[in-house]
Amino acid sequence: MATKLLEERRTPSAKAEIQAETLVEAELKGHPSHGLQRLPRILTRIERGLIDPRTEGYASWRSPSFLEVDGLKGLGPVVATSALRQLTNKARSSGIAVCGIRNSNHLGMLAHYVESIAAHGQIGLALSSSEALVHPHGGTRAVLGTNPLAIAVPTAGRPMVVDLATGIVSMGKIHHHAANGMSIPLGWARDEFGQPTTDARQAKKGAIAPFGDAKGYALGMALELMVAALAGSALSPDVRGTLDAAAICNKGDVFIAIDIGSQPDLLLRLSSFLDLVRASIPADPTVPVTVPGDRSAARRRDVLLNGFEIAPRLWQELIDLSYSSDALSKGHAR
Repeated sequence: MATKLLEERRTPSAKAEIQAETLVEAELKGHPSHGLQRLPRILTRIERGLIDPRTEGYASWRSPSFLEVDGLKGLGPVVATSALRQLTNKARSSGIAVCGIRNSNHLGMLAHYVESIAAHGQIGLALSSSEALVHPHGGTRAVLGTNPLAIAVPTAGRPMVVDLATGIVSMGKIHHHAANGMSIPLGWARDEFGQPTTDARQAKKGAIAPFGDAKGYALGMALELMVAALAGSALSPDVRGTLDAAAICNKGDVFIAIDIGSQPDLLLRLSSFLDLVRASIPADPTVPVTVPGDRSAARRRDVLLNGFEIAPRLWQELIDLSYSSDALSKGHAR
């Protein structure tokens, strides 16, 4: 379904598949906040000329190992996928390569991209910026982005994957709770008047807390400055376009690929260490210790066998957005 809806709006099939896969992967891993709920906004942005679904952006090597990308308003996953092909090839010969992307659209889950870097036997890092959504430690009003960070380290088995926002949650998760009439835990956010709230609709107008108080605040600040410096993108108070269908997206993205060469013994050592962590004594005997990425991987395996649910409201919205709703009413999400 997602691919068809994109194709109906002049998105070439291969590019529609890339965007659709990113959204569905988020659903498979249990993160609907970055999944199909974002598709209606993407479609509207295409219709309004805020996204050019046909482009992969323009990339040039500013230095032997720094790739500068103007996304030309392209779909975020399409621009990033094209850039990563060049980045991983360069890292293989140079040892490390960095990419800064501006003038592109929302990427979705960053884990998707660092996992693709790790598939080449390289360590992958991804950084992104956003609108001002997070209040500083000790503050009440949003001045920082959620500024997510993802890292994937290859091992002899599945890579170890970290994907986190420097806000205590993403704004996408707040939107998901609001759209489904769900309250949020106290401590996640403040309302537009700076007061703590459990109402997701009020939180959308306010500010998310930084995770870990001062530590998350400091990390988010550092990532924000790094992305703006490397991508040449706007700082969060001036960022628009990741949560609306009214403005050109001007946030930034940064990818780093580090080649570790062919080291089977190293990969086995890394895998053994992760297994050692998993085998450690849990605080709750009924809940085994996991390492980052384990739960998402387990959820994905289960969902591939049993499918995943989409809120009836969202499913109907997607059907209504189709130019041929009858043909899609019995279709699949992708």
